[in-house]
Amino acid sequence: MKHFLLIAGLACLLSMSGCNGGDADSEKTSVAFVTNGIASFWVVAEAGVKDAGEKLDVNAIVKMPAEGVVDQKRILEDLLTQGVDGIAVSPIDPEGQQDILNEVGENTHYITHDSDAPNSNRVCYIGMDNYDAGRMAGELIKEAIPDGGEVMIFVGRLEQLNAKLRRQGVIDELLDREPDSSRYDEPGSPIEGEKYTILDTRTDGFDFAKAKAQAQDAINKYPNMKCMVGLFAYNPPLMLEAVKEADKTDVIKIVAFDEEDGSLQGIKDGYIHGTVVQNPYQYGYKSVEVLTALAKGDTSVIPEDKFINIPARQIRKDNVIEFWTELNSLLGKEPPAGAAKASEKVEE
Repeated sequence: MKHFLLIAGLACLLSMSGCNGGDADSEKTSVAFVTNGIASFWVVAEAGVKDAGEKLDVNAIVKMPAEGVVDQKRILEDLLTQGVDGIAVSPIDPEGQQDILNEVGENTHYITHDSDAPNSNRVCYIGMDNYDAGRMAGELIKEAIPDGGEVMIFVGRLEQLNAKLRRQGVIDELLDREPDSSRYDEPGSPIEGEKYTILDTRTDGFDFAKAKAQAQDAINKYPNMKCMVGLFAYNPPLMLEAVKEADKTDVIKIVAFDEEDGSLQGIKDGYIHGTVVQNPYQYGYKSVEVLTALAKGDTSVIPEDKFINIPARQIRKDNVIEFWTELNSLLGKEPPAGAAKASEKVEE
């Protein structure tokens, strides 16, 4: 748990703009990047925001709500009061936040990233296709337990559109359904296919202690469970802790989302089968780039379908070191252990 508290602290310390700090500099164009919480994923995105701000010579502000919808609304209202030239936001509850999101769009340039709010007046969405990414996670589950079995899904919250779409993609892939991102299976009861059964979906509200407790409870409640999949960055490392403590690393496979160090280490060590990664650095960089262009009157940066696609990738043991090295380079960190050996093998 200390590991995740340190991540939250790092998010605040990386720059004056983090964790609701940093106000607009009236001498420059000012744009804001608002996350849906505090997590390691957003630390990577903040690096992209910072780099784009420096390159484009704009004041790039990062805000990370610590208390859900209420805190995110307050942040958006504060930014409008400051008169920023553009806001990129990952909405926590797109339908429930419709009023404040549309207010943002009426008063400044407004785009979404990571998770969309398609019914709001946003100019465009920057991110991946979360339904397709969910199906990619489903493919990893099929690789991990090819003979089928019981699967449990863990996620922070289901109000976010990205969470809903990822979850549905996982379910549809495991049940070999035709693609349909509008489909939605309600949580709360098992969903059975020919080979795979999705036992349930557990949510934790970004509460890391609860997230681990949910994993521990599932391990105890479902002795025949074969795979656990975590849809938010912090879920898989906590799931792995629970599986290790239960001494079931040979019994329960894990499939992850995102590039939390604990997940990448778990893949390297053979405890996690694989992860579906986004590109949060580019979410941050591209958001600043687009908002800056819009502030200057350049609308050519917006595609006709209003979707700037930054594709997801599957990471497994055979490419985890290469990916992790690339990620650490973006963050100005040392390569992970084993990176040098991997390079030597390539040179041979």
